[in-house]
Amino acid sequence: MLTQLEVNKSSTNTGVKIFAFKWELDETNVDTTFPNIISEIGEFAHSRTLFDMSGLTYLNSKSIGYIADIAQRTEDGAGKFALCALSSEVHDTLDLVGITSIVPVFDTLDAAIADLSK
Repeated sequence: MLTQLEVNKSSTNTGVKIFAFKWELDETNVDTTFPNIISEIGEFAHSRTLFDMSGLTYLNSKSIGYIADIAQRTEDGAGKFALCALSSEVHDTLDLVGITSIVPVFDTLDAAIADLSK
């Protein structure tokens, strides 16, 4: 049985692609979710991608691996990638494994969009 997950994609007029997560990323949905997101990002060259995690309540280690992979591809392509609006539980998990030291994390969606739009 799949765990409930919703990912809504939008973009700003400055070209920032936003993926808003709701509910949980776990073993039942991670391997279908992230390949779709990577496909949506397309060319990582100069891409600007934001993960709005305000609705995310849980993520597993495989999700963290995908996030690290997207961050690396974005960096290699001279793009920008950030996370925003993390719950304390998700922030603690990402902080524990060091993701928050390599990926910019913003408190709000607006602050993240402003930074990525520069």
